[in-house]
Amino acid sequence: MEQRSSACPLDCPDACGLTVSIDAGRVVGLEGDHRGPITDGFICGKVRKFTDHMYGHDRIARPLVRAGAKGSGGWHGISWEEALGLMADRLQSIQARSGGEAILPYHYGGSNGWLTDGALVTRFFRRLGASNLQRTFCASATGAATRGLYGVMPGTALEDFVHAKLIVLWGVNPSATGIHLVPMIERAREAGAKLVVIDPRRTPLARRADLHLAPRPGTDLPVALAILHALFERGHADRAFLAEHTTGAEELARRASRWTLDAAAAESGVAAQDLAEFVELYAASSPAVIRAGWGLERNRNGGSAVAAVLAIPAVAGKLGIRGGGYTMGNGDARWGVGEEHGTAQPAPPTRSVNMSQISTALRELRDPRIEAMVVFNCNPVATAPDQRALIAELSREDLFLVVHEQVMTDTAALADLVLPATTFLEHDDLTRGYGTMRMFHSRAVVPPVGEARSNNAVFGELLTRMGLVREGDAMTDDAIAAQIFAAAPEGAKLARELAEHGVATPPPGDRPVAFVDVFPGTPDRKVHLVSEALDREANGLYTYRPDPRTDEYPLALISPALATQISSYFGQLRSAPATLGMARADAAARGITDGDPIRIWNQYGEVHCTAKLDADLREGVCMLPKGLWRKHTANGYTSNALIPPAVADLGGQAAFNDARVQVARR
Repeated sequence: MEQRSSACPLDCPDACGLTVSIDAGRVVGLEGDHRGPITDGFICGKVRKFTDHMYGHDRIARPLVRAGAKGSGGWHGISWEEALGLMADRLQSIQARSGGEAILPYHYGGSNGWLTDGALVTRFFRRLGASNLQRTFCASATGAATRGLYGVMPGTALEDFVHAKLIVLWGVNPSATGIHLVPMIERAREAGAKLVVIDPRRTPLARRADLHLAPRPGTDLPVALAILHALFERGHADRAFLAEHTTGAEELARRASRWTLDAAAAESGVAAQDLAEFVELYAASSPAVIRAGWGLERNRNGGSAVAAVLAIPAVAGKLGIRGGGYTMGNGDARWGVGEEHGTAQPAPPTRSVNMSQISTALRELRDPRIEAMVVFNCNPVATAPDQRALIAELSREDLFLVVHEQVMTDTAALADLVLPATTFLEHDDLTRGYGTMRMFHSRAVVPPVGEARSNNAVFGELLTRMGLVREGDAMTDDAIAAQIFAAAPEGAKLARELAEHGVATPPPGDRPVAFVDVFPGTPDRKVHLVSEALDREANGLYTYRPDPRTDEYPLALISPALATQISSYFGQLRSAPATLGMARADAAARGITDGDPIRIWNQYGEVHCTAKLDADLREGVCMLPKGLWRKHTANGYTSNALIPPAVADLGGQAAFNDARVQVARR
């Protein structure tokens, strides 16, 4: 038995250090290590059981080329030489005939670091002149709003939540998506802190909170604006802070003024007295911290909602004290270097395709049409909106679909060519958290299963085969890492810390205090409460777009994360069939009882599953978790079949929670 160090890169804010137990060249156990105080020796159950994913029967062990119709399940095993030759020939042929923009890389980076998300993959597609992908499933609207208000500035360190006297969880459920914050919250509460949860459903922490506000999906914007209006009107605005550190305060106050507590209550379904209680509690508490989550952005008003929430601590003067302020994503925590330095190839002026509107792009784009799609680090059949239309487009015989994947996903099942991919324990990576401000240089701890290869190994070979390598190119993981660290003075510090300790923190440190240690990354170092750029993009920042529900489709469908999966990752291990969570009143009005077979439908599609009455859901809201696979429902479609291809007001963000549906017994 041997133990080696690694780090978890999976899409979670916590970025846990790991101790990996190895026996005879195989991983036999994973536990948390103590290189970061937030991990503190424990990890989530899904990662502790990672060997089930790594060595399961769904693992792809060699390259496969389809035999028969797409999706028929017929495959021939081929060598890597044959697979890469086929892929290079097809891509070169398409490029020569229709241009590079007829090729689309389709990928996501939530579970990948600087070596496996970009690097040689991005370099390859840029040199090929392929269409550019806008990655908008998550953090697109939140990222735009955060940068528009604060620029690049770290938020409150998760470790500093223990100092807060009031913790607000807004659109986030740490019990499922970041468990290491939960002990921090409990320690703060033991010291007397209050907890407020703002979420359409009663999450585990909401059940124990001092105050739970349950707005209708998509109405966080009027709730936040009403809170801002009340802070201004009741004399709780910190005028000195606003004058010194912000711009646009008066314009923000004007735009928020239409939303009284009563008006917001009528639109959101949250009682006006509960909103008033929150305002007074927040104003009176210091330090007070808001943990804003990604549930906020998943609707038509997502960007403006996030901007309004992040404006609250600036207006109330809650910044500048340890344990106060806000935390959004700390992935841009001023590392000074980044994955773009490893790519070392400027982006060409090729067209952009929004990944959230991929079904529309495949169907409608011309001059040129998309003739090849290369999918890696992603499973769009299980994660993209308008699922029914997407499956039809990916099933086209004239679309060359390549999938580089660890297990046989719903997307891989429709591919022409499937390439086996390594897991994070089988390749090197530079992993950093987007909650905790910590980076790990994790090395492969075991050989790959079967013939699996990393992204850099595959696309490095394609660069060579297709004559796209240039003199001086960094072509190995170590050379790319060295190139990243050499790009700025801060990189030398990071490289030294990683070499000596296996973990590094950004130059401001891992627990900076806003307006003490760090300041907004805007040109004037001020908070832009009404950013001109955001105002233009949103066609009026903080403008509320009403609920899209209709008499035909009256129920709001939300698709929160499962505690057992990372989006669709690990979905092959889930055997339980899908259930639709329904409020008891909504089920009773339709003659539905617990366990009944039901159909959920709207203009985009239909899903067949069973009903589960859920006392934690408010009336008018139903829930079908994200990340389900086709095998989990009775008709092979998931919540994504019901999600419109429309996007939010900022960042091209997918509006997953804007699905409005009807439900009936089958």
